[in-house]
Amino acid sequence: MIHSVTVRVPATTANLGPGFDCLGAALTLYNQFQFSSQVCSSTLDSAADGVKITVTGLDADRVTTDERNLVYQAFVKVYEKIGQIPPNVAIDIHLNVPLARGLGSSATAIVGGLVGANQLAGAPLTIEEVMHLAIAMEGHPDNVVPALIGGCRIAVSNDAAYYEASNWMICPVAWHPEIVPVLAIPDFELATETARKVLPANYSRADVIFNTSNFGLLLLALETANGDWLRVAMRDRIHQPYRKTLIAGYDMVRQAAINSGAYGVVISGAGPTLLALTSPNYATEVATTIAATWDQQGVKAEVKVLAIDHAGAKYDVCLDPS
Repeated sequence: MIHSVTVRVPATTANLGPGFDCLGAALTLYNQFQFSSQVCSSTLDSAADGVKITVTGLDADRVTTDERNLVYQAFVKVYEKIGQIPPNVAIDIHLNVPLARGLGSSATAIVGGLVGANQLAGAPLTIEEVMHLAIAMEGHPDNVVPALIGGCRIAVSNDAAYYEASNWMICPVAWHPEIVPVLAIPDFELATETARKVLPANYSRADVIFNTSNFGLLLLALETANGDWLRVAMRDRIHQPYRKTLIAGYDMVRQAAINSGAYGVVISGAGPTLLALTSPNYATEVATTIAATWDQQGVKAEVKVLAIDHAGAKYDVCLDPS
């Protein structure tokens, strides 16, 4: 019998410029979730009967520890899917991915809860079924899919029912190892809802053509590490011109990063985190320049030189020694 499952889930970056709401990549930055079953009922003193949740790490004091916790909600979804009552469980959460920064923190919670529950239950669901549950919970696939299966992924709806989880075609996007993601996480938040509200309801034909052509070029540039193509392909007219107004110092940071060797800078997800793509030779300089430039604007930022995570959610199972 399985006693506990530990799940590690990568942060994600979505959009990558012109890939609005359809392109996402997993990064080497992780949240960890441990699920322990057969917990003595006397230790289950949270508001939700049968669950005890502890949280450590970044923003731990802001995470709910009762039945409203997103990890636990995802955990329960698996048992609803397989027609079983969720077992008593202790959930230990350790956070390295900051909240409300455009790095898919909610996606890690959803994927962590689903994968942990599926393994505790004996893995009754396939990876595709887990993916469908994740998309249904998140509402869109660009973060939860790479968080679950890793790499860079494009999600295409193959049906008019855009938000039906089973109506997505998921395809891998080749990412050349010579393209290094540099992540700049500022010390302020930006809610996705706020970032959505600044977007226009309609776009011109010229803007749609602009993004379509750049998106096609971006896919080729990521595969080949062609710097000239990347410098052009990271442009966007769908969300970045509007959302950058919510990010203090955006234009100065972007230009400084490019001047120090970055191919380009984009908003990660809904922001405010910025993502620079560069070659290995310039990664450290780009990171230092971004931090210094934002600091000049009165913004403290944590800047990380990362890589693409190709594994997605990984789990370790501990069997009951009895």
